[in-house]
Amino acid sequence: MESTRNPTISFLSDFGTKDEFVGVVKSVIHSLAPNSKLIDITHEIKAHDIRSGGLTLARSAQYLDRGIILAIVDPGVGGSRKEVAIEVNGGDYVLVGPDNGLLPPAVAMLGESTRAVELTNSKFHLPSLSSTFAGRDIFAPVAAHLTLGIPLDELGDLIPVHSLQPGILPVGGVNGEIVSAEVLWEDRFGNLQLNLAPEDIQELGETFMLRFGEMSRRVTMAKTFEEIPSSEVGLIVDSCGLLSISMYGRSAAEELKLHEGQQVELTPAEDNHRNIVPVTLRTER
Repeated sequence: MESTRNPTISFLSDFGTKDEFVGVVKSVIHSLAPNSKLIDITHEIKAHDIRSGGLTLARSAQYLDRGIILAIVDPGVGGSRKEVAIEVNGGDYVLVGPDNGLLPPAVAMLGESTRAVELTNSKFHLPSLSSTFAGRDIFAPVAAHLTLGIPLDELGDLIPVHSLQPGILPVGGVNGEIVSAEVLWEDRFGNLQLNLAPEDIQELGETFMLRFGEMSRRVTMAKTFEEIPSSEVGLIVDSCGLLSISMYGRSAAEELKLHEGQQVELTPAEDNHRNIVPVTLRTER
């Protein structure tokens, strides 16, 4: 028997809060493990957006209490994808969720995956009314039993760690003085996180031209939002250590019409560059 685990379960999903799904999952956990502690990471992941869920887990992972991480963004529920639990660092964490690429980004942030099981032992599931709510019927009871110290290998069949579906995260690129990037995340304030670290552009100066589609804007490195002049665009190092396109007191996403998944380029700015936006000239008739 493994030693009792930390009773903390950190819970992420795309369930939202309009329906009863989150409450039902949490109630199932509490009924089986009344001393468990539940922390809501977020339940506002865009429906079915595995990429966004994986990125959110990766941003959060190093700050989560040791224990169980329950993550459910599962458009293939009931299909061929597996239900899995992944042990990290010999048991510091166990991630429970679908094998669809959602979990690996967080695993990579936390350390090394040491074991994985497919959750095939129905002894640790609820009787299922259908195949469409694995969060309630499989993932929630498994997470609860893990907090009670149930050994990982009792939950199902051990599977090779390398057989798990990998997470796919975009990587920025530097080609001379042209830096290609993707908007990873738009937060509620309209800041736009890029898949770039400060060291990716440290040789290219402090001021850049940001180009996307037919648009071009001048952006300048800043340490704080307050350093960004009103109506101008800045690049700051965000709370995750990545570069973020930001404005002071305004939404950069709304102002620039930029959103998650869009491609951008950064190039060093010349002194004679000014903020440029496309305009349409009306011909007088």
